[in-house]
Amino acid sequence: MSKNATTSQQLKGVRVLVGRARHQAGALSAELRKLGAQVIEIPFIEIRKPRSFRPLDSALKNLGSYDWLILTSINGVEAMWARRAQLRLGEEQFSGVRIAAIGPATKKAIEQRGLKVDVVPKEYVAESVVRSLKNKVKGRRVLLVRAKVARDVIPRELRRAGAHVDVVEAYETVVPQTSRRRLQAALKDPRRRPHVVTFTSSSTVRNFVELLGGRRLRASLDGVLLSSIGPVTSSTLREFKLPVSISAKEFTIPGLVAAIVAVIDARQRL
Repeated sequence: MSKNATTSQQLKGVRVLVGRARHQAGALSAELRKLGAQVIEIPFIEIRKPRSFRPLDSALKNLGSYDWLILTSINGVEAMWARRAQLRLGEEQFSGVRIAAIGPATKKAIEQRGLKVDVVPKEYVAESVVRSLKNKVKGRRVLLVRAKVARDVIPRELRRAGAHVDVVEAYETVVPQTSRRRLQAALKDPRRRPHVVTFTSSSTVRNFVELLGGRRLRASLDGVLLSSIGPVTSSTLREFKLPVSISAKEFTIPGLVAAIVAVIDARQRL
């Protein structure tokens, strides 16, 4: 058997539960399936429109008054772009505005829409965004487009650095109640019980805990490896007294997959 054939089956026989929002699960699931994993898709998170688009619409109509636009997720990019089309605003609205993206996936989503990304932090977390921008924003107007519930690190720290920051909600995340029974059933069924559960944000962790009802949480996950895409997600797992069995070194989907492969490979060698 060739080396490539061997590599392609590194996760053969491993059941991996992917909890990303339904429309976003594809990329992670596809990477895992390429490696032979049996993927179980049960979304822990659902993306919805905000209750009102008024703040976002107002910001987009006045985008030229901002010096910086910060986007922290693909969801934010998609929501903003859809709203721009709804308002029939041209791409010239973005001229003169510098753009910061929290990571390569967000950067790619922005560039696919014909826009230039000026800053991508070395690490794909809010703290690194702040480090990348804090010396560039004093006296500047900054627009942060994000989810309804999100960490306040970026606006708080950039304001301390002298920036005038406006935060607008482009979407909100909710718990998909239809996943509750499916998730509980999967964990109880020995034939479907995942070997690995993936978490790609703090919201996926919180919603996962809520879907399980929080009762006997550790016992229901006995023997299951919990994998985290980055330090903020890992911190949220620990808040719920859950172990971080697998942690991505690069805070991206490929980084998460690589980390899962490394841990599974190490276990199989024992």
